[in-house]
Amino acid sequence: MTERWLARLAFVTIAAAGVLVLAAAGIRGSLALLITGVAGVVAGLVAAWWFLTHHGVVRWLAGAVVVIAPLVVAVLFARAALIWVMVLFGLLWAGAVAAGRRALTSAEKEPEEYESAPPRRPYFIMNPRSGGGKVERFRLAERARDLGAEVYLLDGAAVDVAEVARRAVRDGCDLLGVAGGDGTQALVAGIAAEHGLPFVVVSAGTRNHFALDLGLDREDPATCLDALSDGVEVRIDLGVISGRTFVNNASFGAYAEIVQSAAYRDNKIGTALEMLPAVLTEERPLRLTTGDGTLTGPQAVLVSNNPYASGTGRRTRLDRGVLGVLAVTVRGALD
Repeated sequence: MTERWLARLAFVTIAAAGVLVLAAAGIRGSLALLITGVAGVVAGLVAAWWFLTHHGVVRWLAGAVVVIAPLVVAVLFARAALIWVMVLFGLLWAGAVAAGRRALTSAEKEPEEYESAPPRRPYFIMNPRSGGGKVERFRLAERARDLGAEVYLLDGAAVDVAEVARRAVRDGCDLLGVAGGDGTQALVAGIAAEHGLPFVVVSAGTRNHFALDLGLDREDPATCLDALSDGVEVRIDLGVISGRTFVNNASFGAYAEIVQSAAYRDNKIGTALEMLPAVLTEERPLRLTTGDGTLTGPQAVLVSNNPYASGTGRRTRLDRGVLGVLAVTVRGALD
């Protein structure tokens, strides 16, 4: 029942925001002011699309419009002594978004936890380069060894991480763990699942999306090592595509092309801006078929092991046994 009332509150708040603007325009007798506000929003959105889909002078002119349009609207409302309307409008929309998000997630129950005995022979694979050097900064290898774990440090050479994990299993380890990025986490998690071993996530990567959805501390990865002495076990689903395990998602199209670029790791924003015009405007050879039908030509498709909650960028549960499928199709500023 709670989520239903939260959803109703979100809609009521959105309606209140609209009524507020209409009432304020009526009080001032200035319908033109309202039209100006709408025009400013439209201009900003169209300019944003042009900024993302063009290079050179056109991009920067569009970027200027993105900045200037809301400023012009704000000045006009301020001159009409209606700046309070904009502030209250923003607060109402923020409240509506918060209520909507809460409505979409409040029905989810916490995953069930199981008692877990401390491991006797834990084995960790750690990447010193992940997360800007978090392994060294938080002394993760030393702390893990102090807790009785064997630690393998990736030295930067071409290392077969899967073979390292399998060798640890053959040598008798009873727990596998990774301090590194989500890609390494996924690789070792698949091997742990294959052999029925518990798997420990240490949030030493850059984004740590998997750790976020598990509810782990992303600011202090050393706290994840508490699992060796005082841990609980949570059962989660793993995704598999063409025999390869993933713990977050498998991505196709625009986003996948951008992150696979050799320049992306060192310059994420610059690489994305450089590639976006092509990946957003060129025809995509993608076709998505689900039980609901077939979609042809989306710019991006993301398949996740359990769906992301709308508007949150997070998965509230990782054990529901379902895939999340998200397709993005944007043909122009109107979309």
